[in-house]
Amino acid sequence: MRRNPFDDIEEMLDRVSRQVEEGMTSGGLQVPGTVPVDVADTGDEYVVTADLPGYDTDDIDLTLSEGTLRLEANREDEREYAEGEYLRRERTRKTANRRIRLPEPVEEDGVSAGYEDGVLTVRLPKIGGGNESKEIDIE
Repeated sequence: MRRNPFDDIEEMLDRVSRQVEEGMTSGGLQVPGTVPVDVADTGDEYVVTADLPGYDTDDIDLTLSEGTLRLEANREDEREYAEGEYLRRERTRKTANRRIRLPEPVEEDGVSAGYEDGVLTVRLPKIGGGNESKEIDIE
C-alpha cells in the first residue's frame, strides 16, 4: 500500500509544532546567529544579560534607539595554525546579534554595561526616554 505524501507533510508539521512548543516552554527558541539573553525587570531597571564568550569589548557594539536595545558582536581570527595546514576551519569569523524591545522607556543617560568572563550585562534604568540613538560604552 502506497503512503499518502500529505501524511509525511502532516508529520513534519506536527514535529515542527512540537519543537516550537518545547522551545517556548523552555524559555524561547535560539535562532542561529543570535545571542542568548535574559531580560530581568527589577522594578527600577531592566537588566539584560547576554552570553558572548570569546569576544573582546572592542568586538561588541551596543546601541539604544526608540526603545530597542541592539547588540552586535563581530570577531575575526586571522591567526595561522603553526603545526600544519587546516583541514577544516570554522572558527575564523563569528558574528552574533540581537534586538531586544523594551516594554517601557528607559533613562538613556543612566544606561551602563559591563563585560566579564564572556557575559555582557546591560543595566537600563526605567523612566525617561527620547527618540535619539545612544551608543553604550562597555566597561
